[in-house]
Amino acid sequence: MLGKTAGALFWMARYLERSENNARLIDAGFRIALTRSSTAAAEWKSVLVTAGVNQAFKSAHGDYSSARVIDFLLRDPANPSSILSVIRQARDNARTARTALTRETWEAVNTSWMTLVALLKRQVREDDLPDVLTTIRQQSAQVRGALNGTMLRNDGYHFALLGTYLERADNTARILDVKYYLLLPSVAHIGTSIDNVQWETILRSVSAHRAYRWLYGAEISALKIAEFLILYRQMPRSLTFCSERMENHLNELQRHYGEETDARRMAHALVHDKLNAPIQSIFDGGLHQYVTGFLRDTANLARQVERDYRFVE
Repeated sequence: MLGKTAGALFWMARYLERSENNARLIDAGFRIALTRSSTAAAEWKSVLVTAGVNQAFKSAHGDYSSARVIDFLLRDPANPSSILSVIRQARDNARTARTALTRETWEAVNTSWMTLVALLKRQVREDDLPDVLTTIRQQSAQVRGALNGTMLRNDGYHFALLGTYLERADNTARILDVKYYLLLPSVAHIGTSIDNVQWETILRSVSAHRAYRWLYGAEISALKIAEFLILYRQMPRSLTFCSERMENHLNELQRHYGEETDARRMAHALVHDKLNAPIQSIFDGGLHQYVTGFLRDTANLARQVERDYRFVE
């Protein structure tokens, strides 16, 4: 496969996953802002920080009002990470890789783009926001279903899934970091009802609230939630689950091309070294430091994938 096509599949999947992740972030911010109206501005700022667009927002807007933040994250053309922007980039990459996609996958991507363009044509009212976010998540799920249900398990499939899990791991890590390092008002609040409400909201933002309850019951603790989102192998948005899938897809690509790569070695080290420590030792060393190190490792891995498979000739 040409490096340009491989890169297009990789980034198509990353942008599609990013659209869903951003919808989940908006939902989390909206829920927290509704329950804690006195600190709504701080909650919306934390969402922008997680999405990596706080500086861009500050340069264009003077305050963190719900309406402005929501519009910026959903549809502002000045925000390259807005949902409308990333779904357009996903569609452009799918068009570049059109010959490597099944008809069903291409149609799902194209339909998702057309649906969201129509949905986000005008500013979304807060009353309509939950339904809009649900539609965004559903569109992403339909593309994922078409890809998993119709694509050959060839190199194109593995590049797409590699992009999906890399983006998902990055998002979960960012949510964890913002929660523990930025979102909590003070260390004095750790373990209080305020802290517990925030942790529950973070679980909901990664669709993990019910799964957590099945595993741990009613007890809400920072240690258990961090363990669940970092180390639990059966949780499909945990750092370990995503990293193991990245290693698996890089293993398949290595077998396909018959060539050992630095990216595969980096993914192996991530799974077997970085994610092989008990949660208490992670907390003892500092959760923020651990998560920022993980984000640095995954960013380096993404760049190495681009080099190894010559996405840019």
